[in-house]
Amino acid sequence: MSHLSQRYNLQIEIREFLKLAVPLASAQVAQSATGFADTIMMGRMGPEILAAGGLASIIFISIMTMASGVVMGISPLVAEAFGAGQKKRIEQVARQGLWLGLLVAIPLTIATGNLETILARSGQTETTVKLVRTYLDIMSWGLFPAIGFAALRAIVAALSQARPVMIIMVLGTALNVTGNYILGFGKLGFPRLELAGLALSSTLALWGMFLALAIYVFVHPKLKCYRIFQKLHHIRLQVLKEVAWVGIPIGLFSGLEAGFFLVMMFWMGTLGTDALAAHQVVFQTLMVVFMVPLGISYATTVRVGQWLGQRDRTGIQQAAWVSVSVTALFMLGVSIAFLLFPKQIIGIYLDVQNPENAVVFETALPLLTIAAIAQVLDGVQKAVYGSLQGLQDTQIPMLTNVLGYWGVGLSVGYGLAFYFKLGSIGLWLGQAVAVTVVAGLFIWRFQKLLSNLMFHHLNERDGRISKL
Repeated sequence: MSHLSQRYNLQIEIREFLKLAVPLASAQVAQSATGFADTIMMGRMGPEILAAGGLASIIFISIMTMASGVVMGISPLVAEAFGAGQKKRIEQVARQGLWLGLLVAIPLTIATGNLETILARSGQTETTVKLVRTYLDIMSWGLFPAIGFAALRAIVAALSQARPVMIIMVLGTALNVTGNYILGFGKLGFPRLELAGLALSSTLALWGMFLALAIYVFVHPKLKCYRIFQKLHHIRLQVLKEVAWVGIPIGLFSGLEAGFFLVMMFWMGTLGTDALAAHQVVFQTLMVVFMVPLGISYATTVRVGQWLGQRDRTGIQQAAWVSVSVTALFMLGVSIAFLLFPKQIIGIYLDVQNPENAVVFETALPLLTIAAIAQVLDGVQKAVYGSLQGLQDTQIPMLTNVLGYWGVGLSVGYGLAFYFKLGSIGLWLGQAVAVTVVAGLFIWRFQKLLSNLMFHHLNERDGRISKL
């Protein structure tokens, strides 16, 4: 291939990648805006509600992220079938993916509403436990639509139809934030419900977004031809097992990653309300920023999966390279902003001129610095993980997650925080070390797969790549 041809193909890949990445990343940022706005509102309700609300929010997000990850196994399988032009295969995977989402939603909904015992034994204050329970009792009813929306999003993104996802999530987020303000603070004649109001508004928004995307898939000409909702009652165990084989490790990976940060938050809570509030401020800021590489990783999975369907090794490599480059540049720019404007960022959540917030502010400053340094690698590892998902390699990355986060990260964080008395700084240093280890292992894994990729070893039954 000539240099001119390579350059032309790269330009095409960048254009096609951005057509997916921009809507998906925008959609994720829009969704995270709810948590961002909620944190600001919680901060105005007082430190106790900020601490408890942040804890409740991360618990729900952890559960939702794990469940949504399971149905994300739809994306690489549909993308591969789309790249190979296999319409029937697309329909089968999509339908069974929806069934898998239902099977995951039922037990998790029940579990989310019954976490009192775990919360009571976690070392949190009685007030915190009570507030968290109030929030989760309501939010548990939003799990089913959240999982259903994730499944439909995986389908339409794999079919290169990402724009409606962005539009629906932006509108849903706007309604959610408005409802949170009205119900949380008791505006327009409604009672002041505080955390319960935030949860109720968020649950209604999740149902609205799910139903809107389902209607779009049902009526849009380019999507309704796949007849996803027809013969939905037909369960094909073999296809269901294939989706689960790819998706369950993604869900476990997401759950383990979220669980790692949840453990860190529990430990932060044992250091006191000020430390937990400071942690919530920095963590919520990172969550908003991190939605961009997360959306990019979804686009990466689709592009790599579509190239996999076409049996194009060069296309796979090019898609991964574009993803990592875009992510690294974006995260580097954000890191510089964190380092230059820490006071302004923390001031979004807290009145930094108020002496009552002085301890929270001083605690949050070094945490934001650590986050700024570590997040470039964090973004890169998410982009590379998207490439691994596109190759349907999900089991090994899950085990890597256990090693990097739960093995190295927790050990280092706990040791620095409680043995070396670094407190919240030690916990965040543990997170930074974990991210660095996982990023390095992911890059190594992808390079190994790419160098050993042989398409004549593709398994005809489920399209999973044989590893040499």
